[in-house]
Amino acid sequence: MNLKRTFGAILTVLGIVGVIWGAYAFLAGGDSVGNISMNQFSAAVPFVVGLIFLFTGISLVKTTRDNA
Repeated sequence: MNLKRTFGAILTVLGIVGVIWGAYAFLAGGDSVGNISMNQFSAAVPFVVGLIFLFTGISLVKTTRDNA
C-alpha cells in the first residue's frame, strides 16, 4: 500500500471525527463537550478543519495510483 494512500486514509478518518465533533458541539448549543467549553461560533472551527481534512484525504486516496 502506498504511503500517500495511507496518509489519505488517516486524513479521511480525522476529517470524519472533526466533522462529527464540530456538528455535535454546534448542536449542544454552548454546553461543554468533552470537558471543553465551546459556543456555537467556536464549534465551526473543528467542523471546517474536519471538512478540509476529509476532502483532502478523499482526494489523496482517489488520485494516488497503486503501483504493485
